[in-house]
Amino acid sequence: MSRTATYHTRVTWKGAHWGHIQMGNGPEMDFSAPPDVQGHPGVLTPEDAFVAAVNTCVMLMFIWAVERFKLDLVSYDCDAEGTKLIELDRTEIFTSVVLRPRIVIRVKDEERPVVEKRARRALESAQKYSLVANSVKSEVRIEPVIEIVK
Repeated sequence: MSRTATYHTRVTWKGAHWGHIQMGNGPEMDFSAPPDVQGHPGVLTPEDAFVAAVNTCVMLMFIWAVERFKLDLVSYDCDAEGTKLIELDRTEIFTSVVLRPRIVIRVKDEERPVVEKRARRALESAQKYSLVANSVKSEVRIEPVIEIVK
């Protein structure tokens, strides 16, 4: 049987191009538009939050998959790049989010190619089960670098 979960945020306008967000899980912070559209540098922007949501959700699902695939994860670090298209009428849409994780996995008695294949399957599972990646219209691509160490 299906079920639902609900999440909440609250935003408040602080004047000019400033806002404040309170997230249902506790964190609060100021935000702005990006500097290139009359916003301010050094704070959260909706664009940053969008790319970060994809990046963080896929990482957490990868951790979940690593446990199920019985991989010995040493480290995970991922740069993400969101590309938005700005139309002539100034409407905008993110066309893609590219994740570039650097993953280090420790191997004991198994062959490295076998472990790397399992790691790639874990990444595929992470993308498949990522709530955020599945909820956006943008293409989400993962371009990993996987290192297998003893």
